[in-house]
Amino acid sequence: MDTSGLTGLDQRIAGCRACPRLVAWREEVARTKRAAFADWTYWGRPVPGFGPADARLLIVGLAPAAHGGNRTGRMFTGDRSGDVLYRALYDVGLASRPTAVSADDGLRLHGVRITSPVHCAPPANKPTPRERDTCRPWLVRELRLLRPTLRSVLVLGAFGWQAALPAFAAAGWTVPRPRPVFGHGARYTLAAEDGGDRSGGEDLGLFGCFHVSQRNTFTGRLTPEMLREVLTTAARTAGLPAGNRTTGPSGAG
Repeated sequence: MDTSGLTGLDQRIAGCRACPRLVAWREEVARTKRAAFADWTYWGRPVPGFGPADARLLIVGLAPAAHGGNRTGRMFTGDRSGDVLYRALYDVGLASRPTAVSADDGLRLHGVRITSPVHCAPPANKPTPRERDTCRPWLVRELRLLRPTLRSVLVLGAFGWQAALPAFAAAGWTVPRPRPVFGHGARYTLAAEDGGDRSGGEDLGLFGCFHVSQRNTFTGRLTPEMLREVLTTAARTAGLPAGNRTTGPSGAG
């Protein structure tokens, strides 16, 4: 097993069994399945991050969906939330294709990595505070590994925002006090601490976006235009040439 870098981290995450409730739930879902996916062999394990090791933009969600990432083994892949997110990433030139259906579908991200503060699918999409805190060291390690190239983070939803702030602090950025307040379009700068192990890390642009949940997208609380706008802003802050595919750059990195 590769124990160095993001590859090693992803392997370790996929083998984690630290939270009994989440282990039982994800494995039960993988056994019983949903009728529409009866012929699938579910992943049924923690879902690691997805995207290149030199990403300049990190997207932070909440947790894998029971019949999405928990089924396919890849973040936001195989569910309607992922349909919305990857369509927007493709539209602004940050993904090679507009859909994500399986881990081997050939999808590539350009300068972007996607992760979550909780790596197992939780019952009712609601991790407990203890489960969130138990999973945090994985996010801290991921941030530290990405730090040499990472320039901005887009957090989807208030849960991810609150879970990620302590991870940013542990990974070498200063979180202002009072703490940054979540909101769609929220924007802050986290200063890189002058520590001996920063590995070239720089200040980090922090952006908020409503989560791409069905509740938000079906009601119009989050529209495709809103999502594309905040994605483009976060990507350009990171130095990625994002833009509408019909009028701007079609890819980066």
